[in-house]
Amino acid sequence: MTPADETPVRVGVFGLLGSGNLGNDGSLEAVLGYLRAEHPEAVVDALCGGPEAVTTRFGIPATRLHWYRGEYRTASRAGAIAGKGLGKIVDAVRTAAWARRHDVVIVPGMGVLEATLPLRPWGFPYALFLLCASGRLLHTRVALVSVGAAKIGSRPTRALVRWSARLAAYRSYRDAPSRDAMRAMGVDTARDEVYPDLAFSLPAPPSPELSASPPAFGREEPSEQGGTPTAPAGAPGTVCVGVMNFHGGNDDRARAEEIHRRYLDGTIQFVRALIEEGRPVRLLTGDGVDAPVVAAILDALDSPLVTAAEASSLADLMKETAAADTVVAIRYHNLICALKVGTPTLALCYAAKSDALMDRMGLGAYCHPAREVDADRLLEQFRALEKRSAELRQTLTERNLAAARQLKHQFTALTAALFPATGHAHAQEAP
Repeated sequence: MTPADETPVRVGVFGLLGSGNLGNDGSLEAVLGYLRAEHPEAVVDALCGGPEAVTTRFGIPATRLHWYRGEYRTASRAGAIAGKGLGKIVDAVRTAAWARRHDVVIVPGMGVLEATLPLRPWGFPYALFLLCASGRLLHTRVALVSVGAAKIGSRPTRALVRWSARLAAYRSYRDAPSRDAMRAMGVDTARDEVYPDLAFSLPAPPSPELSASPPAFGREEPSEQGGTPTAPAGAPGTVCVGVMNFHGGNDDRARAEEIHRRYLDGTIQFVRALIEEGRPVRLLTGDGVDAPVVAAILDALDSPLVTAAEASSLADLMKETAAADTVVAIRYHNLICALKVGTPTLALCYAAKSDALMDRMGLGAYCHPAREVDADRLLEQFRALEKRSAELRQTLTERNLAAARQLKHQFTALTAALFPATGHAHAQEAP
């Protein structure tokens, strides 16, 4: 405990948290778990996208990330454009004032140094730059912890991301391609480490969902949403299919609708093939924006074998994927949930992070391009995956144990870097 004559360390968490993305909130949950276990004296609050949701779920005070409430809506009228412009100035002051009140600010995981999905430089990249610049000027240690990064084509976005990384006091990445991307963008990464995604430190569902063999089919998975669909004993098991409102990345804007249509059509064809074989299919999402894709699939197939889960956390997603025989997923943290609970998984990959994750977990052969979904090829890969189910479950057990060890080391390194007053080494200073 902190002695009575010492001021408790003030820790801020920063990002698009509480905004409906389950992966982002899972990263926050992991960091809060670390802080509560290793630094219970810390006073924690957030500057985030959805402050009300963060306070309700995690019990910490939270402030809205942007002064202008319409920051992420397209501005077409003069008033909206002026509001956004004024917001940039106000946010510079607000962010600096917030950072100054803290000893440490943690950006927990997330793909904060990438633009693999559509992204404008004056949105979150600008907000992150304000934080890191404020931290450097005001002597607040800013840590980018197990974050994702990717090489960025847009010059303004690339410049903001590069300077954000340079100004941070601590950096670690969730995969080697992320570190390589930052090095390629001119950041000195010689002292930066690579660790598994923070979500791997979250608790997994209890047994029997985590048994070494596939779950017995016909067991009803308790759920407020009605649970995983069942079938007669001896029939093939449930397949969880993660879906996404996918339109390509930042460099795909010109063909975004074409990419979306191909992805959606391919996914519908794949799910149709499964239900024609009598396979129950459970649709999973990772963000509120994915709801229209779920609706489109349900409308197109109109089958009682296809149901949709309403997960509100990564814990919910882990329960769903643990109860399935096999998972096919696109969102990065949906993949993590399936892999963490040891369920054989096929990934629809839209960025290098997904390929890197599958390689790390020993399933690199089971990746399929999200931009060019071929239902026949996807079904072929799916059947090959299921034939190796028992072997792959054992592989995932071993890789998850390794990830747990690596994350334990990550949190030890984080304490040394950010909490030197506890007797650890001083914080790493980025060039």
